[in-house]
Amino acid sequence: MISEFSKLLHHRLSLPLPGREAQLLMAHAERKINLSRYKIPQHARWSSILILLYESDNKIKIPLILRPRYDGVHSGQVAFPGGKFESGDENLVNTALRETKEEIGIPPEHVEILGKLTELYIPPSNFLVHPHVGMIRYKPEFFPDENEVEKVIEISLDDLLNDSLVGEKEITLSNGLKIITPYFNFQSETVWGATAMIMSELRVLLNEMGGV
Repeated sequence: MISEFSKLLHHRLSLPLPGREAQLLMAHAERKINLSRYKIPQHARWSSILILLYESDNKIKIPLILRPRYDGVHSGQVAFPGGKFESGDENLVNTALRETKEEIGIPPEHVEILGKLTELYIPPSNFLVHPHVGMIRYKPEFFPDENEVEKVIEISLDDLLNDSLVGEKEITLSNGLKIITPYFNFQSETVWGATAMIMSELRVLLNEMGGV
């Protein structure tokens, strides 16, 4: 299943992407205003994440991570494996692979990169996130770094395409501000913000392909 699907996805990722319009489908009102108002600053910090596809139980799945609570804007949020570009990284793909190994134990040499989605700037943390899509040809075993990952959440692409798992709710930000935001409800975890916006572009792209 995943070999044929990955070929189709690799081809689709080489074509023009759904882009910001697709991302904004899962953005709250303030984020929409911010993205229309602000340009990406020159001092933005680069980061990279990996959307890792693999086959399990006759479904194509993706691992997400629940970050532990800490003193920061992304405390306790669901995210993709990834992190900031470092001087020792050859490129942003290397960043995504290195961070994925550090956070959930996936060997970089086992990952085949299929392409990338549209970059997304996150004003609160000043990160310009570069989402890469890869696949692995076996069901991986995860080894979460206890300092960076509270747990791994495995979702299927069928879950991503399930309209009943999309809703709106009130979220309290790290600064105490309350907002109403779109979100995905995956295994009782609320996936919102930049992660939901990146997933939204993937969701639009998969629907364009006719599903999984």
